Amino acid sequence: MITDVPGIRVGNWSDPVAMTGCTVVLAPPGTIGSGVVRGGGPGTRELAILQPGMTAEEVNAVVLSGGSAFGLGVADGVMRWLEERGVGIDAAGWIVPIVPEAVLFDLNLGDSSVRPGPDEGYAACEAAGDDLTEGNVGAGTGATVAKTKGLERCRKGGLGSASARDGDLVVGALAAVNAVGDILDEDGGVLAAPLPGDDDAVTALPGINTTLVVVATNATLSRERANLLAIAASEGMVQSIRPVFTAWDGDTVFTLATGEIEADQSVIEELSIRVTADAIRRGVRAATGVPGAPAAGDEA
Repeated sequence: MITDVPGIRVGNWSDPVAMTGCTVVLAPPGTIGSGVVRGGGPGTRELAILQPGMTAEEVNAVVLSGGSAFGLGVADGVMRWLEERGVGIDAAGWIVPIVPEAVLFDLNLGDSSVRPGPDEGYAACEAAGDDLTEGNVGAGTGATVAKTKGLERCRKGGLGSASARDGDLVVGALAAVNAVGDILDEDGGVLAAPLPGDDDAVTALPGINTTLVVVATNATLSRERANLLAIAASEGMVQSIRPVFTAWDGDTVFTLATGEIEADQSVIEELSIRVTADAIRRGVRAATGVPGAPAAGDEA
């Protein structure tokens, strides 16, 4: 899991009735972060400060949330939780937590009037720890995949995580999988595709998608190298989702580097690709079917 990276903790808040939720990744002090958007329909907060050349390099937490743009308020609760503990950057004597966030669209399942907000973000922080549940939880609660033939033929997505090691180097990934595309298995076969139907029917791709990924490592990285790692980790999305980075997805990758060891950039990037693809597949395999979205292995 991503929590195999020392110091990384994950907390979830889930509403299985309204079919929405949020996920918080808490980082240890001194963590350097970055991020990239690869899809055409993102909903993000504090993404600009993660780019190379910006002054605040430390990241205190990353938020993944359902609720579409309504869910961007989750980070307010996470900031409140961190501020109460004195966590953040020193801005002329004021402590300001740095909490980037990205959201996915899950309003099509459950009760669309219920969206995660500040209180739910605070609750996710309270629940954070080393143990991690996958599937219909957190930001993956209302996630769906395989929507190229329309919502009526979609499959259930979810939250997944994976990690890999090379000596003392640890790289982990967390993914909230809500893609418009199909999910591919390790051999390039189809793990989750639209339910059977008229494949000749022309259906516009709905703008209710987005896969969100957090990659964490115990390596020491500069902001520039962390940004390159986010770009490289995106290849894991290419290997596991088809199509990906479409105009109807807000696909976003965050990276966190805790700075415990020195490691070769190429090795970190290779592992990041592997764990990103694994986390995406695990999120879909762990998901259980709900009304309107059968799981990958379920019949229509």
